[in-house]
Amino acid sequence: MARIAYQGEPGANSHLVCKQHYPDWESVPCASFEDVFAAVTSGDADLAMIPIDNSIAGRVSDIHHFLPESDLHIVAEHFLRIEFSLMAAPGATTETIRTVHSHVHALGQCRKIIRELGLRPLISGDTAGAAREVAEAADPTQAAIAPPLAAEIYGLEILRSDIEDEDHNTTRFVVLSRDFVAAPPDDGPVVTSFVFNVRNLPAALYKALGGFATNGINMTKLESYMVGAEFAATQFLAEVDGHPDDPGLKRALEELAFFTTDVKILGVYPADPFRG
Repeated sequence: MARIAYQGEPGANSHLVCKQHYPDWESVPCASFEDVFAAVTSGDADLAMIPIDNSIAGRVSDIHHFLPESDLHIVAEHFLRIEFSLMAAPGATTETIRTVHSHVHALGQCRKIIRELGLRPLISGDTAGAAREVAEAADPTQAAIAPPLAAEIYGLEILRSDIEDEDHNTTRFVVLSRDFVAAPPDDGPVVTSFVFNVRNLPAALYKALGGFATNGINMTKLESYMVGAEFAATQFLAEVDGHPDDPGLKRALEELAFFTTDVKILGVYPADPFRG
């Protein structure tokens, strides 16, 4: 059976999106993002499902450091509408619970109910792990915030559903592979992801990006971060609409090369329908 790795415990959102899009594959939980990358690199897993952006919390910063350094490639993207539930051991109620356990991002995205019920938030490694810990404790004063799937897996009762503060809470996941598999041109919308370093020249970034504007290329992401200990060395992760074989994007990438170093295409993959 083909295997797809994800970070977290069974019942996490990453597990849920694996089940949705790869239902016939074995989903392989990993303790950390490093373990996920290692599983695919070593061949222990065929693909990886990795969260890269959230509409509320922003970018998943660790991934932006792992991606350029790895030899893995983006082959797909999927968007997941995040749904959190308040869950506890059988017999517990909203009157008995005093503490709520979850990942720091989940706690931050469900502040209203935490405040309403006067709960003390406690940080766990991930949402599904928090649910497992609450199930093992079987303590009616403890609750967890996790996806509904976690309640099903760990035998918890859902006390409140859809408790996230914002109804647009969405996470974007990318699928990583050892092999570079580019989406075909002229077969629907495509996203191209790449990283580059700007040359140490005046207005180098402005000039590097000018080719995308003059060639009518829509850039949907541009993020910077430091490389190593060099505060002057900045790497950029960019995403654009289009295929590198399209004439406009081809010209823009050629212009980019004049003002940058180490341009690396991370993936050329179909745009998820969620993008509209």
